[in-house]
Amino acid sequence: MNEQIKKQILNKIESYQKIIVSRHIRPDGDAIGSTKGLTELIRATYPQKKVYLLNDDYSDFLAFLGDEDRIPDDQIDEVYDGALLIVIDTGTADRISNSNYQKAKEIIKIDHHIDDKPYGDISWVEDFRSSACEMIADFYVTFKDKLKITKEAATYIYCGMVTDSGRFRYEGVTGDTLRLAAALLDCDIDAQTLYSHLYTDEFETLKLKSYVYDHIRITKNGVAYIYISAAEQKALNLTMEAASDAVSDLKNIRGSLIWIAFIDNIQKNNIRVRLRSRFLSINELGKKYHGGGHDMSAGATVYSEQEMIALINDADKLLGEYKAEHKGKL
Repeated sequence: MNEQIKKQILNKIESYQKIIVSRHIRPDGDAIGSTKGLTELIRATYPQKKVYLLNDDYSDFLAFLGDEDRIPDDQIDEVYDGALLIVIDTGTADRISNSNYQKAKEIIKIDHHIDDKPYGDISWVEDFRSSACEMIADFYVTFKDKLKITKEAATYIYCGMVTDSGRFRYEGVTGDTLRLAAALLDCDIDAQTLYSHLYTDEFETLKLKSYVYDHIRITKNGVAYIYISAAEQKALNLTMEAASDAVSDLKNIRGSLIWIAFIDNIQKNNIRVRLRSRFLSINELGKKYHGGGHDMSAGATVYSEQEMIALINDADKLLGEYKAEHKGKL
């Protein structure tokens, strides 16, 4: 079935002269890598086509990957008229980082999240994949005889595979994941330079780690969580994205199978939530609190301290039930 869908997507790409590529709001490495990677693939293969990478926001963390397209307001209607829009790594239409997406003639969805709210004229969803970039790599390998890949495209796609899979450590990584990563490495990408960008820390980041380690809280059943207020973000000179990465510093506590970061978002008068887990699913918990995502990696939003406490209590109950039924797990 998915082979047919991939062929349909290739046919659409070949038939359109204008193609726009977009992703989700608050983009991570997978969202940026997959969209930049596919854009570069199409441009290299079909240089006669007009291909745009258009999104409403970006990530300072991945600015080293280069700039994106900007269209003057008076040209927007012309660009979208008769265009194909490909949205990647975006589970629901309300999270598309493109306020003009409905202006496109047709929409293709390529995603690896649980397909709770389908959209698009063509939808290729594989929620078992470790990343959307893995799907883009698979798309390239499937049509390797037709698609031309560049070193830049391979670097973008590999970047997303590495970051979304936790350097190939998370659940969802399979032999196929590694074979696809190998196909990208064969394109002579500079993996060491990429890793130096991804995994060396700014001094402000080290200060954040210190703050996190001093302020971690753990519930009765082992849920590790932290709250970073707007005042602390300012004091530590953190962007919202950098503060949200604090969730990664909670993951290595023995016995803690769920970890949560609560990040003040004063611009939207809410609290951003990043949920992560090991062994047990937290997707339904995320959906209960205005979010969702993957089984073991989800997001949510709460609007008060009371709602934040309720989420923590629900997570603690969920983990307690899991531990009671799975003796011997970490």
